[in-house]
Amino acid sequence: MEHVSESVLVTGATGYIGGRLVPRLLEKGFVVHCLVRSKRKLQNRPWVNHPNLRVFEGDLQDRSIVSKALEGCRAAYYLVHSMMTAGDEFRDRDNQMARQFASVAEECGLSQIIYLGGLGETGPGLSEHLASRREVEECLSSTTVPVTNFRAAMIVGSGSASFEILRYLVERLPIMITPKWVQTECQPIAVRNVLFYLVDCLEKPSTLGKTLDIGGPEVMTYEEIIQIMARALGLSKRRILRVPVLTPRLSSLWIHLVTPISHQIARPLAEGLRNRVVCRDAEAQGLMPQELLSIQESIERAVGKVAGNEVETAWMDAGPIPGDPEWAGGKVFCDSRKTRYQGPPEWGYAAFTRIGGEHGYYSVDWLWVLRGWMDKMVGGPGLRRGRRHPDKVGYGEALDFWRVTDLQENRRMELKAEMKLPGKALLEFTVEPDPKTPGVSVVTQTAWFYPKGLFGLLYWYMTAPFHGFVFKGMLNGIRQHALSLGRRDERDTPAMEKPSTNISH
Repeated sequence: MEHVSESVLVTGATGYIGGRLVPRLLEKGFVVHCLVRSKRKLQNRPWVNHPNLRVFEGDLQDRSIVSKALEGCRAAYYLVHSMMTAGDEFRDRDNQMARQFASVAEECGLSQIIYLGGLGETGPGLSEHLASRREVEECLSSTTVPVTNFRAAMIVGSGSASFEILRYLVERLPIMITPKWVQTECQPIAVRNVLFYLVDCLEKPSTLGKTLDIGGPEVMTYEEIIQIMARALGLSKRRILRVPVLTPRLSSLWIHLVTPISHQIARPLAEGLRNRVVCRDAEAQGLMPQELLSIQESIERAVGKVAGNEVETAWMDAGPIPGDPEWAGGKVFCDSRKTRYQGPPEWGYAAFTRIGGEHGYYSVDWLWVLRGWMDKMVGGPGLRRGRRHPDKVGYGEALDFWRVTDLQENRRMELKAEMKLPGKALLEFTVEPDPKTPGVSVVTQTAWFYPKGLFGLLYWYMTAPFHGFVFKGMLNGIRQHALSLGRRDERDTPAMEKPSTNISH
């Protein structure tokens, strides 16, 4: 059934669920409105040029932009929620945004709000994170607009935070010292089943005003899920040693050290693990029947997607790209280098956009690994975030402890450091044809550092001696890789089609 004349709004379209929901709504024939902080974060999505897509740029706290995005919509998805546990500040902001969103939706005559929250037993023992999600439910339901609340436990899919935590823990730790929550019961659900519910409820008036628990067909302990993950990865059975002294805080720090997940995100996840997360009933399945994947099927499919570099969205996609803060001193340090090669700019662009992840940094990778471990020890992301795809990159994506803050195809890439630093660091790559020599391209690599205070100055001077071989080696590696890509293209191109790259002197 197609809905060409009907419009729906998706908030959180740059996130894990929202980024997968939008194309499925477009396939159904809906006109999809997306409200995002930055339009450029959608530019690498394969559906960004769909004729039924309308993108609105602005902040969800801006009442006027929310009203504009909701204009003409029948329903709206509210897929925005803080993953921090920094006290009342985040909860108050989340509640305020949800209450305002519901108010504007009522003014615009919306017929339905759809929210994806967390599954968990009610009562005083609920974790702070799950309790906050309950409050958001209440705020969204504070007007006359009917709300369909979905509550899910662990969502299993390639790139999800829960899946990545499990995968990294299982891959790296044949023996695990775990808290007692590994015996807590959980009812995971495959991401494809979640997306089916989110889309299908638009066609089911019976879901209006309902709170629906959604889960897969099985209830298991986290310990059992760990062993299923080990089998899916082709590993031996993991040994589990349960101890009573690991608090959620200690567990989150351990997750931070062993996986790519930051401790700010790991903390609410770890706290939520102490709550039994099992569906109270099967009402959702009765209203919207579908084939539910088992835990084993969900994990095996997700592992296959990761292995095939087919991760559609990832947990770190929605990471912020903050504006420039005010730095003390006004001093800016710069390390700029150039290299030339015989070939078109696209070769150089392909080479420098492949840095990070399993590909590494072309030179002295052990130093980058060491820097990554140092960053993890002080609370930064380290290198384990990797990258979503080994060859492709998009604006706003994470590359290890970098964030892509500018991307111009076959011309430029800018990275902003998200590692813990006493200042701001940028790494910029550009490539352009050499104006003096036809057929030759010039790659420029520039590292910028804006120190914060005295320690920022000391940091630059302490690391400057390493720049000579770190940055020089990386630039040389980019040049060599660009030429190797060119040679590969020449092998794959018939002789009649090969462009001339002779340098004319």
